[in-house]
Amino acid sequence: MSVLLQQLANGVIQGALIALIALGYTMVYGIIQLINFAHGEVFMVASYGGLATFTLLPDDLKKTPAVALPLMFVGGIAVAVLVAVVMERFAYRPLRGSSRLAPLITALGVSVFLQEAVRVWYPDATSNLPYPKVFPEGNLSLGAVNIPWTGVLLIVLSVGLSIILQTYINKSRMGRAMRATAQDPDTAKLMGVNPDRVIVLTFVFGAVLAGVAGVMFGGYLNNINIDMGFQNGIFAFTAAVLGGVGSIRGAVVGAFIIGLIKTLSGQYMPGGTQYDYVWIFVVLILVLVFRPQGLFGEPERVRA
Repeated sequence: MSVLLQQLANGVIQGALIALIALGYTMVYGIIQLINFAHGEVFMVASYGGLATFTLLPDDLKKTPAVALPLMFVGGIAVAVLVAVVMERFAYRPLRGSSRLAPLITALGVSVFLQEAVRVWYPDATSNLPYPKVFPEGNLSLGAVNIPWTGVLLIVLSVGLSIILQTYINKSRMGRAMRATAQDPDTAKLMGVNPDRVIVLTFVFGAVLAGVAGVMFGGYLNNINIDMGFQNGIFAFTAAVLGGVGSIRGAVVGAFIIGLIKTLSGQYMPGGTQYDYVWIFVVLILVLVFRPQGLFGEPERVRA
């Protein structure tokens, strides 16, 4: 029983990380119907951005976690936002109105470009690079379950930022503009909504969440590598589809489901962690067979 509880806790931590990335996928798709496959690499470069920020700090600040950690978040988020804004402006915006295949291929090209850019800056990026030890150490013990304090921080950040994002979209003026653009961009434009501003802000929000996830990933696993964007991007995209692409609540719920499947299948199913992708996609297929729009998605409306 203690093993099951521990794996459930590990699954929640995995889900919290995946949720931060999945929100970027679902928000961008909800606004412009684009699957931004480069978003996983935004998460990856943010992690390296946090590492680079730490490297540039004076030695006395490196030894002060209370200062170094927030600065790493600032650096990682800044890199993620810069990459996302440039990507939207020069890679995706010129392709609006084209066939959906064009931005999809562009996203794959941007993904490869970002990987190679990191490889130039960090030649050893294909191997695991140690991450600065400025995160809270030790565990939170709940009976037989031990949760690393880094995992606790990850869960708090993931849930808290998801609630803030959902509240902002539901209550703020810009949030209403984002929902209007998602429902009918032409009508929203006639009502005075600036679609370029809405789309850029959507990319920025996704990048901020990916930036937090990137720095936390390094702190939780104590190392990073260039493949982390692709691997976690697949999980996050699957979570967004499972929950219903375009639904914030769906992305979060889907992420926690993926996290639990990943850890429980690795512990209890034949093949262990080698087949966690298999069980995740089995569940995804079963859900989509009975509910093609995902758990919380809405059937696509055909505009007259």
